[in-house]
Amino acid sequence: MLSMSQFSVEHVPVLLGEVLQWLDPRPGQVIVDGTVGGGGHALAIAQRLGPTGKLIGLDLDPAALESAGARLTGLPVELVHGNFAELPEILDQLGIAKVDGILLDLGMSSLQLADPTRGFSFSQDGPLDMRFDPSRGQPAWRLVNRLSAKTLAELIRRYGEERYSRRIAQA
Repeated sequence: MLSMSQFSVEHVPVLLGEVLQWLDPRPGQVIVDGTVGGGGHALAIAQRLGPTGKLIGLDLDPAALESAGARLTGLPVELVHGNFAELPEILDQLGIAKVDGILLDLGMSSLQLADPTRGFSFSQDGPLDMRFDPSRGQPAWRLVNRLSAKTLAELIRRYGEERYSRRIAQA
């Protein structure tokens, strides 16, 4: 299993060339990485922004922010523990009225999947948590044990797009 410090060194961002091509970060711009994760995309973007630019990195996962912080030391980056859905409020709190680009790399990271204590893994035993931010909301194990089979089946069908949701909920 990777530690956070190993992850920040070994993490290779997906589609980095394409992200840089389409986002096209330039010196002096303000770019938001709404899912900063291990900081791989953020590192390449911040380097292109130079000392006159700024990258705002958001993440719900405190462990990911720690990893990104270690990787992005000395660069013009502001890391925020928050949800990209709250971006207008976060930018307002930071005094930023306009941004030049936004990156959202949605989904779970390989580190979150590899760590059985996070509750995302489907290949290793661990507590069923499934929260990006362990301080928000309820762990999945609590919901699974408290919801009716009918409600659980509906959640699995709607959000998991699983046609066998009733069978799964009964299991």
